[in-house]
Amino acid sequence: MTSQRIRHYRDNLRIERDNAALYEKLAALAGDERLSMAYRRIAEGEKANAGFWESRLREAGATVPLPRVGLRVRVLGGFARAFGTGFVMPTVVRLEHADHADTPVDREAHRDHFAGPDIGAPTHRHRVQSGNTLRAAVLGANDGLVSNASLVMGMAGAATSDRAILLAGLAGLIAGACSMALGEWLSVNSSREFYQALITERAERLAVSPEDGAHHIATIYRDKGMAPEEAEHLAGHLSESPRTALDTLVREDLGIDPAELGGSAWGAAVSSFCLFASGALFPVAPYLFLRGHAALLGSMASTVCGLALIGAGTSLFTGRRMSFSIARQFGITVAAATITYGIGHLLGAIVTG
Repeated sequence: MTSQRIRHYRDNLRIERDNAALYEKLAALAGDERLSMAYRRIAEGEKANAGFWESRLREAGATVPLPRVGLRVRVLGGFARAFGTGFVMPTVVRLEHADHADTPVDREAHRDHFAGPDIGAPTHRHRVQSGNTLRAAVLGANDGLVSNASLVMGMAGAATSDRAILLAGLAGLIAGACSMALGEWLSVNSSREFYQALITERAERLAVSPEDGAHHIATIYRDKGMAPEEAEHLAGHLSESPRTALDTLVREDLGIDPAELGGSAWGAAVSSFCLFASGALFPVAPYLFLRGHAALLGSMASTVCGLALIGAGTSLFTGRRMSFSIARQFGITVAAATITYGIGHLLGAIVTG
């Protein structure tokens, strides 16, 4: 048995233990009793999977590590406690798919708690679309930090004054944040217009041929596993009200909530502005208080701190180790800053003669 195979077993054991602990936390925090029972059922399955890897380690003559709650579980549990389980579920589902693909676990079974008439699969799809706030926050701050760190280093490479670097950094912060906000506003509005067009098209078809709508609703519920007779009866009952039939088609067929249609465009714009600006502030903030080489070193130190925070946040979504995510984030930013510093130094020499 190679050390690499044993390390692989331990990684899988850590993943299953973390998943079990996380679902136990979600079960304790879930407001719906049915959902809480589903989370507990998944947690029991994860414990069984952990037991499988424990036995493999024992068979290999390796030491089974003691259970330990990982930082990822504590962070996601804290967010679930503060904002509800629906807030973290998109991240949890993404992490399930990011974990080792060769682990002999039925990942599809983990989504059983979304099945049924009360908590349907399309509702889960909409939660995935509307519940990615945490991930968007990390990525938005990352964009601001990397772009403004590169800008500051480019200006420093050109041997410009501290005042010029500060002004350039603040201009980059404002311009980038405005660009992100405008782009997000347009994106959400375009999404709303697209969904509204789909809803209008469904409404027109339902008005012209209500029987086709009832048949389509029955097909949706048959595909969910409902008996054909029950599906036909439910579809007939829902089709008695055109508004209810349309709402059912939109939710079940398109997987969207007609009341939201992608969320608020202004809310998305403001959040994008603030998130980008918060990341972009790291490399430029030291120039507000320091001068010369002290300001440059302070900017580097502040950027490293920001990268560590963002790398830690990124590890929540990729399933990678936190150390790997931080190192990768650091490497990418250093490469970008080095290139812009070199180009800035070259251009500064050319412009100044």
